[in-house]
Amino acid sequence: MRYMDDTVVMKRMTKRITLNKVWKTLFFLATTFALVTLAILLYRIVTQGIDYLNIDFLMNFASRFADKAGVKAALIGSLWLMAVVAPVSIILGVGTAIYLEEYAKKNRINDFIRMNISNLAGVPSIVFGLLGLTIFVRMMGLGKIVLAAGLTMSLLILPVIIVAAQEAIRAVPNEQREASYGMGATKWQTILRVVLPAAIPGILTGSILAMSRAIGETAPLVVIGIPVILQFLPNGLLSQFTALPMQIYDWAKRPQEAFQYVAAAGILVLMTVLLVMNSIAIFIRNKFQKRY
Repeated sequence: MRYMDDTVVMKRMTKRITLNKVWKTLFFLATTFALVTLAILLYRIVTQGIDYLNIDFLMNFASRFADKAGVKAALIGSLWLMAVVAPVSIILGVGTAIYLEEYAKKNRINDFIRMNISNLAGVPSIVFGLLGLTIFVRMMGLGKIVLAAGLTMSLLILPVIIVAAQEAIRAVPNEQREASYGMGATKWQTILRVVLPAAIPGILTGSILAMSRAIGETAPLVVIGIPVILQFLPNGLLSQFTALPMQIYDWAKRPQEAFQYVAAAGILVLMTVLLVMNSIAIFIRNKFQKRY
C-alpha cells in the first residue's frame, strides 16, 4: 500500500489556504466598496435634500422656483401608475408561469418560449418605451395617460416576474402535488391550494425587485411623452399624469444649484415610497414562509 507524503500534502494545503485567503480578501474588498459607495450616495442625498423635505414640499405642485416646488402631482401620479402596474404584471406574470410550468408540454417550442422570456428580462427599458409608444399610445390611441404608461411598465417588468414565478413553482416538491392528487384533488385545486401557497415567497421576492425597477424607471415614460410639470392631479386611469422619476429628472438637469437639492428631496420621497411598498411585500412573504 502506497502512503502519501506528508510534505507534499502540507505543501498543497498551504497553497489552497493561501488561495482561499486571497479570494476571501477580494470578496471582502468588493463588498466594502459597494457598501461605502452606497453610504456616500445616501449621505449626499440626505444632506442635500433633508432641508427641503417638509409638508409644503409634499403638498405643492411643481414650480419654476425651487423654494415653491413640490411633488404632489408626481407622488399621486406614481401611486396611480403602480396601481396599474402591480395587478396587471403580477396576474399576467404568475398566470404565464403557471401555464409554462404546470400545463405546457416539454417540447422545443415551449423551451424556445421560456428561453426568450428570460432574454426579455435583459432588454433595455427604452425598447419597452418604444413598444408602449407604438402599441398603447398610437395604435390603440390611449395617449399619454395613466393606463398607457402602466401597461408599458407592466411589459417592462413582466419577464422578471415570469422567471421568478417559474423558479418558485419549480421549487415546490413533486411529492406535494402527488399527495394532493392522491387525496382526490384536481390539477387546478392542487395548483391553487398547494403549489401557489408554497411558491408565494419566491414569487413575491421577484415581484419586489420588479416593482422597485418599475417605480424608478424614467426612460419608458420619456419615450411615451409623459409631461414633466402638471398643475392638477390625475382622477382616474384615463387622466394625464406625471411621475416622481420624471420630476426628479427634470430638476436634476436644471442648471440652478437649488434644484439639485430639490431633486435630492424628491429622491428621498421616492425611496420612502419604495421602502413602504417593499415592507408590505416582505411582510406578506414572511407570513407565508412561516406557514409553509
